[in-house]
Amino acid sequence: MDNSRITICILTAAYNEGESINVFYQSVKEVVNNLPYNFTFCFVNDGSKDNTIEIIREIAKKDNTVKYISFSRNFGQQVALKAGIDSIDADAIIMMDSDLQHSPSLIPELIAVWQNQKVNMVNTLREEDADLSWFKKQSSKWFYKLLNKISDLQLEPGQADFRLIDRQVAQALKNSKEHDVFLRGMIHWIGFKQAAISYKAQKRFAGKSKYTFSKMMSLALAGITSFSVKPLYMAIYIGFIFAFLSFLYLPYVIYSYWSGNSVSGWSSVLISVAFFGGLNLIIMGVLGIYIGKILIQNKERPLYIIQEENL
Repeated sequence: MDNSRITICILTAAYNEGESINVFYQSVKEVVNNLPYNFTFCFVNDGSKDNTIEIIREIAKKDNTVKYISFSRNFGQQVALKAGIDSIDADAIIMMDSDLQHSPSLIPELIAVWQNQKVNMVNTLREEDADLSWFKKQSSKWFYKLLNKISDLQLEPGQADFRLIDRQVAQALKNSKEHDVFLRGMIHWIGFKQAAISYKAQKRFAGKSKYTFSKMMSLALAGITSFSVKPLYMAIYIGFIFAFLSFLYLPYVIYSYWSGNSVSGWSSVLISVAFFGGLNLIIMGVLGIYIGKILIQNKERPLYIIQEENL
């Protein structure tokens, strides 16, 4: 196919990125203007509270290749990327963060790998940043280890939502009706031919990371519970283990009875009740997460609500 007829859309989700969104657009534009492809842009404003949408509107007025979606509220980055994929009609989509941590200079390499290796998607693997805090490094490692161990996924450490997907992959994602969106897991689950390149994350142009610890935990839970029922089996195993351990306490009870020391202290009883009560709550919590997912999915609410769009 003639490269000039190949359409590639740059997709980015923005939440309170008013300071960087225009710089991101200009930086990407400088790169793609030198490539022999038909490029378009899709910005998804994820309910920003600053002037992000105003800047996007101004960009769209000056450049008719720029389209945008604006949510009624903040639905999260994963949902924002899914909304963009749902609305884009292109031969390939390149997903990038708008804070410039995903360097636009990698766009030609992503396209080259896609075309030369005849794959359906090109993922990126983030190299470890020496400037990151010890907690950030360790939490990232623990996240992937836990996710791979306790779910049916096998994600490589450092895999991010910076990737190229072709039309076939995009269509598979469009067909997905899952309410709890975890794109890294969905990308792995749908298969297709994949390749990967490594990159070093750049420093944020402005602002601070929107991924707080609680959001990272929510993402981890979404990945685990959306692609595996192993936690349910683990709850069963834990129940059996502690039921067995409780039988080991029986000889002590019999000994105490025959020795005349059958009156036990209230503290030991209280500790036992508290321990097993906590264990029951953990198991019920695991069950509750899955039941809650079923409830939300069956309500069939829209995954996102668009307040404004220019498509």
